[in-house]
Amino acid sequence: MGRSPAEVAADETSSPARRGRGGSVDPVRRTGPRLIGLVVAVGVLAAAACASLMIGSRAIDTATVWEAVTAFDGGNAEHVLVRELRLPRTVIGVVVGAALAVCGGLIQAFTRNPLADPGILGVNAGASLMVTFAVGVLGLQDPAGYVAFAMLGAFALTIVVYALGSVGRGGPTRLKLTLAGVALGAACSGVTSALVLENETTMQAIRFWGVGSIGGRSLAEVARAMPLIVAGLVLAMMCARALNVLALGDELSHTLGARPQLTRVAVVIAITVLAGTSVAAAGPIAFVGIMIPHAVRWFTGPDQRWILAYSMALGGAFLLVADVLGRLVLPSGELRVGIVTGLLGAPVLIALVRRHRAAAL
Repeated sequence: MGRSPAEVAADETSSPARRGRGGSVDPVRRTGPRLIGLVVAVGVLAAAACASLMIGSRAIDTATVWEAVTAFDGGNAEHVLVRELRLPRTVIGVVVGAALAVCGGLIQAFTRNPLADPGILGVNAGASLMVTFAVGVLGLQDPAGYVAFAMLGAFALTIVVYALGSVGRGGPTRLKLTLAGVALGAACSGVTSALVLENETTMQAIRFWGVGSIGGRSLAEVARAMPLIVAGLVLAMMCARALNVLALGDELSHTLGARPQLTRVAVVIAITVLAGTSVAAAGPIAFVGIMIPHAVRWFTGPDQRWILAYSMALGGAFLLVADVLGRLVLPSGELRVGIVTGLLGAPVLIALVRRHRAAAL
């Protein structure tokens, strides 16, 4: 679990004679517990999805939920409630949670910073700024148009943060990237707030979106966001092995057949698609991207293939659990999921910062 990325890559490129009894730990022995853990994580996601469909201001039993999702039309009021409100909410929670967690894992591997996430590096703030600009200045009314502006903001902030973090001696260090992300994120948040407060129409249009929410979405909106998120997740998984090798350094990566520059471009594209689409679909939701990859790394070790696979399952599960808690915590109404993830994530972030040594990358 404490092995470095160099050791992981070395295991991948070593011959079978060096593995097993005479070399490193048998890969089969290492894969077995991880695979079992991944199956458990998928089970947790399925349980969270069932809870999201059943629990709310009006509890619905399992049989009724099953009838609602298999009948597709007709039925009683409970069927309509499940199909029209809870099913889209559950699906968007699964895909957005997976996207945020995988995006966080990519950023942590890309910046070599175990405490990085789309929020801390300002990616979410950049996406939010562009959406607010589109609504408040350009008069955008259709939420379907949020995606293009959110992706533009996410891409621009990712590039600017990395460029600023690369200035000076030592290149893009963890500290410089984090400071650049926090500073630019704060600046973008300030401009966003100014745009919202200056225009009451803008405030009304994005007040719930700006807090972070997966409620009130239709299946049509889910269908628009899902292809982009799925494409981003597939691209992220394709980059996972290359990220392991890239941890050895550019020169050795070239020797092992990797293409560092191509990998970095692909990772930036995946981050942009995942962060931009997630912010457009659900607003800026914090802490999912930092907590989930960091937590699963304690079990999987630094292998990015397992980190991203676990993050995909547990990110969706965490967001759904937070959403269900938001429905139950108030006697009337609900807390938006962005508030709940903040309340749950802040203590975890403090605990991570207080650790003497963050989980190895």
